[in-house]
Amino acid sequence: MTDTRVIVGSLGGSFGVKGEVRLKSFCADPAAIADYTPLYTEDGRVFTQVVLTGQMKNGFSAKISGITTKEDADAIRNTALYAERSAMPPIEDDEYYYADLIGLTVIDTGGTTLGVVKNVIDHGAGDLLEITPPTSPETIFLPFTQAAVPTVDLKSRKIVADPPDGLFNTTD
Repeated sequence: MTDTRVIVGSLGGSFGVKGEVRLKSFCADPAAIADYTPLYTEDGRVFTQVVLTGQMKNGFSAKISGITTKEDADAIRNTALYAERSAMPPIEDDEYYYADLIGLTVIDTGGTTLGVVKNVIDHGAGDLLEITPPTSPETIFLPFTQAAVPTVDLKSRKIVADPPDGLFNTTD
């Protein structure tokens, strides 16, 4: 969205018939999403208040300012939510906001460009970097582990990767 905002979650449509929504949090402490208000959408909508009303598989039910009906909630299904970076807690060394990784160039330990980070996926067992190689429209998923990704240099906008053999078809 912008350098000043970080994606913190997404809306999954209605929960019930009284304007509650399904809310998926991408925060390290999932319930903390309610503390980072106001939350913004890519189309400029602003939600000044988020009240978590229950916990469910893969997220929460919540009341969000401006959403009062089931139809309102369904209309914002699959909408990403962003918080101001300044509202977020400081991160530790070797921790990164997903938004900071997207768009970084990935090179191998020999300096060969492997691609660009398209997305970061958290599937529960560990994060994956979705990388678009320079010569193919197909993406490749690289485990975001210390072994496979020993260096992230946000300042130079590069990631040094040591991928498992055969993951990238590079010519020597």
